[in-house]
Amino acid sequence: MFNKRYQPYKPPYPGRPSWWLKCKLMFMQILVPLIIFQLIRTLLFPTTFDVILLTMMIVLYCSLKMKLF
Repeated sequence: MFNKRYQPYKPPYPGRPSWWLKCKLMFMQILVPLIIFQLIRTLLFPTTFDVILLTMMIVLYCSLKMKLF
């Protein structure tokens, strides 16, 4: 029906403002070095808190990567 030129624009994430996507991408960039630091710290000085914190950070990163948020 419509030409490709006249199709309406559909954002990739409908219903969410662009600031949410910017914050999510920025948080993912900050989370990678924190996970690496926490992994090194956990390998050197393993405590229960460090293992739980590392697990939570990895789960959060994976959920952001798979677009669950």
